Amino acid sequence: MKITETKLEGVYIIEPQIFGDPRGWFMETYSKKKMPQIKCDFIQDNHSYSAQKGTLRGIHFQYPPREQAKLVRCTGGAIMDYAVDLRPDSKTYKQWVSVELSAENKKQIFIPRGFGHAFISLTDGAEVVYKTDSYYSPEHDGAILWSDPEIGIDWGTGSPVLSDKDKNAPLLKAVKYR
Repeated sequence: MKITETKLEGVYIIEPQIFGDPRGWFMETYSKKKMPQIKCDFIQDNHSYSAQKGTLRGIHFQYPPREQAKLVRCTGGAIMDYAVDLRPDSKTYKQWVSVELSAENKKQIFIPRGFGHAFISLTDGAEVVYKTDSYYSPEHDGAILWSDPEIGIDWGTGSPVLSDKDKNAPLLKAVKYR
């Protein structure tokens, strides 16, 4: 596996080694032994489907003490995935990184606790699978407005397909993360 550190401490792009032959292919998507940078125990897997290109999910997070680290991959179609540093004491607070994840490139992104997560589908029928190290907790669920100018993500569209939760999420300055 090739593991590349990003400008955000603790966020990694992971490129699995793919073994192919005439039958198809095989890859490891996670190995605690081969990914020592990822210091968490995953306890839940999630799977989402976005029917329409331009579907935006995020910027989502869970408030402490139920924060979640995530290992994200795209198993159908393609997405642009984003990690946003929400740690107020971090030198990269409010900064973000993105990576294209697709069924074709098989890349993954590891997002540690203390970060927001979002993605936008680049194709119809995008499927995303991710592991978390903490269970989903509705009472700790949080979101930041996708178009928050303080974060300044260029999504490639001004009119994404949004849930009511994402349309009505607060600005970062109204969120008391820690």
